[in-house]
Order: sequence, then structure tokens, then C-alpha cells
Amino acid sequence: MISNDEQARLASVIGDVEDETSGEIVLVIAEQAGHYRAVPLLWGLLAALVTPWPLIWLTSISTSRIFLIQLAVALVSSLVLSWPKLRFAMVPRSIKHAQAHEAASREFLRRGMTRTREKTGVLIYLALAEHHAEILADTGIADRVDPGVWAGIVADLTTAIRNDRMIEGLEDAIRRTGAILAQHAPPRLDDVDELPNKVILLD
Repeated sequence: MISNDEQARLASVIGDVEDETSGEIVLVIAEQAGHYRAVPLLWGLLAALVTPWPLIWLTSISTSRIFLIQLAVALVSSLVLSWPKLRFAMVPRSIKHAQAHEAASREFLRRGMTRTREKTGVLIYLALAEHHAEILADTGIADRVDPGVWAGIVADLTTAIRNDRMIEGLEDAIRRTGAILAQHAPPRLDDVDELPNKVILLD
């Protein structure tokens, strides 16, 4: 997804901005938020449900044979749509975004964002296949920042990605998130780095 040099570059930016705040930033980049394995089966069943009607209206095929044709349509459709690229293309956009949001929420918990001392963890989550970016903040920050601020950062990040400037867009998102953290969670004398700065990549 991104090179080792780009990962190091982003990790360095996270480290730099965290020097100015007691908050924590974690960056997770997923190649795809979900596998959507149920999609081929659902489309296959839908095709099987539709199949009998033209056969009943336009032919004299027996009921038992129509049933066998239904089974064949369901099986073939499911197998064909199991090809990953085709399967992904058949998923409605709303479901892709819902899946990506759910994946971001899971990563928020999995990466320990709720376990920082002052509840000031912020997750920047990116699902490349779904073209979905999201910023989730723990209560110590979320309660103080208008959601529109995060939405603005996400909008600029997704624009940068569409323009093939993903790394630059992520750097900007990290710095702007860091500025918000610095404002609401300034550094402490006894501050420690509670979460890793490295970029977390998910296949």
C-alpha cells in the first residue's frame, strides 16, 4: 500500500506532533475494510428467485425442472460473483461505507485508543478500497471539538487521495489533528508515549 520510506515519513510526523501534546495519534491504513463474502450468495439467491417467472410465463417446462434451473442459477451466480473484484463491485456504496465505519470503530478499540491516561487518543483510519477515511477521538477530545472540524480534515484527506497525493494528505491530516490535540491536551512534564507511532497496515 505504501513504501517503507513513506511509513517512516508518516511515523516521524506523528512523533513530531505528539511532542506538542499529551494526546496520542494512531494511523491505521487498511487495504479493504471488509471481504463481503455474503454478497455473492445474496445476489445468487436473488437471481434464483427471479429465474422461474419468465420460464413459467413463456415456456412449458415442468416445475421440477424449473427448480433445478433455479439451483443451477444460484450456484453459478454465486461462483461467478465470488471473484474478488466483481464481488466488491456488486456491493452498494452505502454498505461499503457502513462496513468501513464499523472497521474503524473496531480498530479504535483494538489499538487501545480508550486506554490513554486522559482519554485523548485519536485514530485516523483509512480504507483504500472503499475510499473511506475517518477520524475517531476519545471522549477527552471528542467532547471539546466540533465534529465538523474532523469532517473538514477528512474531506481534505479524501480529496488529496483522489488527486494521488495520499501521503501528503495524511501528513496534513496528522498535523491538523496534532494542532487540535495541542490546543486541548497540551504536553505534561510527566508525559509518556502511550501508543506506538508506527503506521499500522492491514491487508
